[in-house]
Amino acid sequence: MYSIDKLSKYPFFENAFNTSSLSDMLDPLTGLLQRAYIVGFVRHLIQKGIPFTFGMLDLDNFKFVNDTYGHSAGDGVLKSVASDLIKVLDGKGVAGRFGGDEFLFVNLKDLEYDEKKKFFEGVYTKDRVLRRNVELLSCKPFITGTIGCASFPEDAQEYEALFTLIDKTLYRGKAKGRNCYIIYVEGKHKSLEIQALAGHGLYTIMHGASERFELGAKLKDRLFSVFKTLREELRISDLYYVSEDKKLMSVVDAGLCAEVDDIDKLMVTDMYASNKLNDVEEMSPDFYAQLKKREIETILAVRIFMDGETYGYLMLAEPRSLRIWQDDESAVLFFLSKLVAAYIKQTGEKL
Repeated sequence: MYSIDKLSKYPFFENAFNTSSLSDMLDPLTGLLQRAYIVGFVRHLIQKGIPFTFGMLDLDNFKFVNDTYGHSAGDGVLKSVASDLIKVLDGKGVAGRFGGDEFLFVNLKDLEYDEKKKFFEGVYTKDRVLRRNVELLSCKPFITGTIGCASFPEDAQEYEALFTLIDKTLYRGKAKGRNCYIIYVEGKHKSLEIQALAGHGLYTIMHGASERFELGAKLKDRLFSVFKTLREELRISDLYYVSEDKKLMSVVDAGLCAEVDDIDKLMVTDMYASNKLNDVEEMSPDFYAQLKKREIETILAVRIFMDGETYGYLMLAEPRSLRIWQDDESAVLFFLSKLVAAYIKQTGEKL
């Protein structure tokens, strides 16, 4: 929680204390600045021409924490992340609660690209604000987050334009699979549109996948056709499948055909998702070896089954990415597995 002494180091807050109390300024749950005060500070810095980096942090899958462990655990996560944000920004700037599980922060020290990159690498690794288990009384949820940022005056010269840029970069991070940070670079991000980054609705994706599945004489052709839709909508780099005789194959890399005889030991349920592959290494070392060979760090796998018979598995897996798989992505892959199972049962063709 911020103190009067900490905030009074900044002229904006020193002046604000003439009319407002500390409790007026702070979010009662997290101890961070209320939205109006963090935004007011940003506008003040712009008015005074003081350079700074402005960012937004959105916790990944926070609804899952609330739904699984309860809202008291969710509150505990918010308080823990807020406390660590205050620490990592100490001497550099301040943070505020934008709303829900979203935080805004101002960094007055790290303004160059390499400085911002080093700061965020600390947030995700050394300083352990994110990518860690939060120790609560009843549980230890693993917490990740997505961050978007831009700088004044380098990237934008007024508040609304600057906020639009951090919103764009945040959505870009979500589109890449979450659990990452995006630093605004004009050459890479100027043309990004939030609506395009947000993608289409679940029905639209499933409908498009269903239509694409009809295009192709053979099952592998149909999967490649569907992949074109999934690549655009889910921003994946490949679609993998495991045949009934336990061969790992890819719709992109026609040369991939690897033995993964022990995948059944991992797939004890109809779906498996993880970006921490310790369970894979323990349960299915052969499968794990193939993932490591391809620098895979995150997987989402579903069983292809119908009427009690398993025909193989479908899998999304991204190299060098700690992607957080979302419910919509799981639903799309499960839907596709049912299309494949029905086709196999009807035609007798195998993967």
